[in-house]
Amino acid sequence: MRYAQLVIGPAGSGKSTYCSSLNQHCETIRRTMHIVNLDPAAEVFNYPVAMDIRELVSVDVVMEELKCGPNAALIRCMEYLEDSLYNWLDEELENFTDDDYLVFDCPGQIEIFTHVPVLKNFVEHLKKNGFNVCAVYLLDSQFVTDITKFISGCMVSLSAMIQLELPHVNILSKMDLLQDKSNIEEFLDAEPRTMLAGLNQRMAPQFAKLNKALIELVGQYSMVRFTPLDLRKERSIQYVLSEIDKCIQFGEDAEVKIRELDEDMDQLEL
Repeated sequence: MRYAQLVIGPAGSGKSTYCSSLNQHCETIRRTMHIVNLDPAAEVFNYPVAMDIRELVSVDVVMEELKCGPNAALIRCMEYLEDSLYNWLDEELENFTDDDYLVFDCPGQIEIFTHVPVLKNFVEHLKKNGFNVCAVYLLDSQFVTDITKFISGCMVSLSAMIQLELPHVNILSKMDLLQDKSNIEEFLDAEPRTMLAGLNQRMAPQFAKLNKALIELVGQYSMVRFTPLDLRKERSIQYVLSEIDKCIQFGEDAEVKIRELDEDMDQLEL
């Protein structure tokens, strides 16, 4: 079994920084993990790139050839990736072993993981190649300053979860940059009634029914809980990684093999 994280989230939410810190943490604990760049517009990396979409296509080339802007070019690049799943991607995946763990650093354009089916088809192809995949959605904690922005972030995360149909881990990133953490604590394990009261207080009375529907939707899909990530603390990184490992069942096959080996040794001793 092979394992993969699909790191998604709005632009500027800290996806590449998360990947870099995760790579450093895994080096420290001597755990092998490979970071893959899926952003055709990326320029600078603070982690070793094991696989790079820019070897297949880049935003600059598409902008020049199609005479389009950066957003349209990025969509075209991802569609080209989708068309290249059975040649370029399969050839790249052959460089990794059956037990390898890949982390895909995705673009920050929201349409990629909420509207167009590119990443969904990408994930389905990974599954066919024997990968257990988990979506890791990052939301900038500095963005979550009130209930309205928090619900907005939840809606984007929920849209991605429904689109990708994957186990989903939500992370409040950049906690190490937050000056006042007291404003965030109420959103880490928010209670639906409290959120509804906050929304009604911030919004005009005519939005009361809409607010109720939004809160019920968030509660129904268990999207209220976010895990804070402070990159200054190894314990915080380890906790987030353990949550993701549970989602993709990382290590469970190894435990089975050890158990089977112990049973075989017991039989030999008998």
